[in-house]
Amino acid sequence: MAEADAPVEDRAVTELLALSGRALSLLREWVAGDPGCGVARALLTLATGDRLDDTVLKDQLVIAHRDARAVGERQASLVYGVFLHTHRQYRLTADHLVAHFARWPADELAGLMVGAFSACGDAAYRAHGDALVERQAALAGPESWPWLSWLASTRAEQGRVREAHELAGRALALYPRSGSAAHALAHAEHELGTGHASVEFLDRWLAADPQAVQLRHLNWHAALQSIACGDFPDARRRADAALARTDVGMRAATNWRLLLAGQTPAGRSDPEQVRELLTAPGGMAEIFHTFNLALALAVEAATEDLHILARRAAADERPDYREVLAPVVQALAEVTAGRPRVAVDLLSGLGEKAERIGGVRVEREIIQDTLARALVDTGEHARAAGLLHHRTATRRHHTYEDLLLTAAAPATAAGPR
Repeated sequence: MAEADAPVEDRAVTELLALSGRALSLLREWVAGDPGCGVARALLTLATGDRLDDTVLKDQLVIAHRDARAVGERQASLVYGVFLHTHRQYRLTADHLVAHFARWPADELAGLMVGAFSACGDAAYRAHGDALVERQAALAGPESWPWLSWLASTRAEQGRVREAHELAGRALALYPRSGSAAHALAHAEHELGTGHASVEFLDRWLAADPQAVQLRHLNWHAALQSIACGDFPDARRRADAALARTDVGMRAATNWRLLLAGQTPAGRSDPEQVRELLTAPGGMAEIFHTFNLALALAVEAATEDLHILARRAAADERPDYREVLAPVVQALAEVTAGRPRVAVDLLSGLGEKAERIGGVRVEREIIQDTLARALVDTGEHARAAGLLHHRTATRRHHTYEDLLLTAAAPATAAGPR
């Protein structure tokens, strides 16, 4: 049967697994045609949960769970996992997935939620999640492009870059529209410094589905590859044209890299918007989100705001905020104030604790970038070069790293808004 002739539920599931821009319309069509299907309603809620208020979210999933229970235990278990995940109960989601996969191995729909393990912010959960993905991928077999894609993402985050690249390539050969595989490939190619080749692949991949779920995020990856090979105008263009005003973290991460390399950044964020985000309810609920807001303040050279945020983090009852976020934010403040020596001392003391800032390898790397720049600005060129040696020695394109190691003060204020 041709893909276009497949039942709507099959097409909806395939597009959702692929993170396609076509998934939402197909999920809505599926629910409209079969309103009593609990799994259909749950998957639509999973795809749209960030846009629903708590009351609507709960109501939709209560209905979905009731309908799923009437069909079978697997369906009910799947919907319950969606309930936990959409309510950001990541530890409970992870625990539930362990039990779910024990009964229904390699369930691809449940695989949509494996990110819960890393979202817990706990190294033990993350390791457990990695092992689970490896096991389920083995059980699913070499023809399951969703599990190959998720395993590729796991390998990329583990630093097993060439394995990740190979796995992502195999998944894309089986199903070229796999968004998870395209994303894993972008992570692997960042570590390899592929440069223009990665940008060209991402542009081709996105052109086939301009509404792809990862449109902005993959454009951000392309911007990083443009920075890697010295195409700074393209990086700025993508930050301004592809990233929304709400993409504060990706915009800040792009601009701070540009500034560290002594380059003109893209359009600025609004400092008042960043302050509002920090003081809003839940503004400091997640450490990585708070770190991204700190980067946005650093781009604006908002030194006093960074000092205030560092003091808030240092007084926080959560160890990761006190022990990791506070010194990182304070280091950003010192860099913007022209005191790189203090920043060196703060960041050098972190070591492997920097991983507790959250995010993924590609995102956390910016802390190392900041330390390298601070070292160069204090005259410790050899130490900075040693810090980045693993990157300059293995990445095909590393113009960015070369500039980090260049004795030139970075700009401390962004260009026009």
